[in-house]
Amino acid sequence: MGIESALRLIFPPACASCGAPVAEEFGLCPACWRDTGFIGGLVCDRCGTPLPGEDEGRAEYCDDCLTIARPWERGRAALLYRDRGRQMVLALKHGDRLDLVRPMAGWLANAVRPILVPDMLVAPVPLHWLRLLRRRYNQSALLSRALARSLGLDHCPDLLIRARKTDSQEGKDRDTRFRNLQGAIRAHPRRRHRLGGRHVLIVDDVMTSGATFAAAADACLAAGASHVSVLALARVAKDA
Repeated sequence: MGIESALRLIFPPACASCGAPVAEEFGLCPACWRDTGFIGGLVCDRCGTPLPGEDEGRAEYCDDCLTIARPWERGRAALLYRDRGRQMVLALKHGDRLDLVRPMAGWLANAVRPILVPDMLVAPVPLHWLRLLRRRYNQSALLSRALARSLGLDHCPDLLIRARKTDSQEGKDRDTRFRNLQGAIRAHPRRRHRLGGRHVLIVDDVMTSGATFAAAADACLAAGASHVSVLALARVAKDA
């Protein structure tokens, strides 16, 4: 018996969410899978929110993306920010559940495939250094690194920086969220050379109004990126 087989006997695979026995490591049990709210079918091509109707192979857009100027081109999200999905996002963000990065990167990879282009540069939404010091890690950077590695894409964890500390977005309305992020994100002065003519994929854990993604996309385009797409682990959807 090999070491790996022996370890599986001692430590059998457990559900990444609830700890129940599962067949494969880093998977979810059937109950948690049903409660996670993975996004499939017809989605908004710009933000990834689910849409009613059938996917007929053409780009469709939600009401927000038809009325709000989005500086990025295309976007996707892996799951809805509710129920089990929300619990796991918060466990990664505030509960030191770094073991969730591996399965989450797989979910992100499945979600982003329709909008992948060759030679994409993957980068996370940045944290301000004070918040990073307090939290000890940037969950978006962990996700973007694992995603880039799985897809064989270039990754730059410090492509963007938070030029100023911003208030939490929680509880703010859409307009306030956008004002809060205005000018807060910039390209890292020593990484600008990596942006010239590149299509950048920006990764974050949660998308609500899109204000953070907009600030990050604006920063990339201002520094010379040719195109920007966005990818969220979880999407706050109005009808979710």
